[in-house]
Parts: sequence; structure tokens; C-alpha cells
Amino acid sequence: MNRIPHPDEQPMMKLWPEVGQALRLKRSATYAAAQRGEIPTLRIGGKVLVPTACLRRMLQLDQVADVEVLGPGGGSPDESA
Repeated sequence: MNRIPHPDEQPMMKLWPEVGQALRLKRSATYAAAQRGEIPTLRIGGKVLVPTACLRRMLQLDQVADVEVLGPGGGSPDESA
């Protein structure tokens, strides 16, 4: 997958080619997914843009820090048995 920038770097991305190519979709598949609501979009003038923060949330790119790694038996790694 191509790099999805952080919203601070690039708040919006073009639906095509940026988002489509990042998701490894063809042009028609990208627009069809947007039409179905699978890719969040904003239409500004004649441009179809995707909020980078929404795309990163959809792809769960920013939730890694929220996950707690569990040790054996389901407890947290620092719990003693």
C-alpha cells in the first residue's frame, strides 16, 4: 500500500489517483467504492477529496497505540502469575 500521509502533513487527498492507488484499486473501483460510501468523500467544486484523518481511521492506521498487548493467559504482560 502506498503511504497514507498524516493529516497534519496533508489534510485532504484526491480520490483519484492518490487514494485509489494507495488502496490498490482501479479508477472505476475507486469511484464505485466512494459512491457506495465505503470511502468517505467531500466534493468541493469539481474535485472529489478524501479527508486523510477519516481514511486513516477507516484503515485503522492510528489505533495501534490504543491496543494493549496481552501476555499468556490473557493478562497484561507485566502481571505476575
